Amino acid sequence: MSRIGIFMADGCEEIEGLAVVDIVRRAKMEIVMIALTEKKEVTGSHGITFLADAAASEVDFDGLDGIVLPGGMPGTLHLADDETVNAVIRRFASEGKLVGAICAAPGVPGAAGILAGKRATCHPGFEDKLTGAVVCVDEVVVDGNLITSRGMGTAIPFGLAIVRYFTDEETVEGIRKGLVFRA
Repeated sequence: MSRIGIFMADGCEEIEGLAVVDIVRRAKMEIVMIALTEKKEVTGSHGITFLADAAASEVDFDGLDGIVLPGGMPGTLHLADDETVNAVIRRFASEGKLVGAICAAPGVPGAAGILAGKRATCHPGFEDKLTGAVVCVDEVVVDGNLITSRGMGTAIPFGLAIVRYFTDEETVEGIRKGLVFRA
């Protein structure tokens, strides 16, 4: 069974993070919500507070098959400034493990130098943060082990793309139907 981590920073876009968690868990995969700080309580950009599963210091990143970065402001800035986040995404990218980012968050792997020559998308207005990428405007872009998406309105297709990366079309279709997504 695939095991994924998702970094949850204060100021993240709640739907972009929690929709992915929900969809991945519906696929019977494990996803660990990772707080950047020792306190597991995270408050999103719209004042919604939730509990992460673990602090970054408690996570065995070797046991993860992928990592996801939700966007939102100032959550994306917190991700970009975090040494652990940057080390993990660089390592995962070099090892061929999944690196997913949505909204403004694709700028984090852009700044980390892992988008060079890759197709990627982001929230409109953040294209200059996709350093070295071939910029696309699709709602979800998959390029090898990199999955990027545009924003809150694309959180469901982004989550489904992550599930598709690790499973199969039958699993994705079952979840899509259960969500009554684009029926």
